[in-house]
Amino acid sequence: MQGVGRASDVRAAQATQSDGPPLRGYAVAVVREEGKWRCMSLDKDVLADLDASITVLRDIRSPGAVFGLLNVDDEFFVVIRPVPGGVRLLLSDAVAAMDYDIAADVLDLLRVEVPTDDEADPWPEGDLGLLEDVGMPEPELGLVVDEVDLFPDEQLEMIASRCGFKAELTAALRTR
Repeated sequence: MQGVGRASDVRAAQATQSDGPPLRGYAVAVVREEGKWRCMSLDKDVLADLDASITVLRDIRSPGAVFGLLNVDDEFFVVIRPVPGGVRLLLSDAVAAMDYDIAADVLDLLRVEVPTDDEADPWPEGDLGLLEDVGMPEPELGLVVDEVDLFPDEQLEMIASRCGFKAELTAALRTR
């Protein structure tokens, strides 16, 4: 298949984010317990490291839903939801894997090849149903992800608003 390659090949050909300026954006853990939302700002280091993001989220003990929202460099977002025996993932722009290690790592876990055609239009990859049980039906999340004219923070704000934790997200972002 032309236009795609292995994530390890792409990463070998590009500079890692640790070689360049720090990534812009934010990472937030979202928790729903007993009908109440909580959002906690995470260290920005997780923006460049999928394994670290997953580990931080797994370390949050809660009987309710736990997931992470990552706005990476104001270019794309990742939703990470640890589940027993694995993790559910959504990458808003698969083409971002050509330039960002964390996006390439998401595609690796999803067993999707990294695009190699930088002219490709962005497309989402992953599980659009990962937030259905917390108020974001798959078709609606698909519409939000398809809004390519919006910045990732605007898309994540739409998700937070639909699920009911917009105020908590705003408060967490103010304290970072």
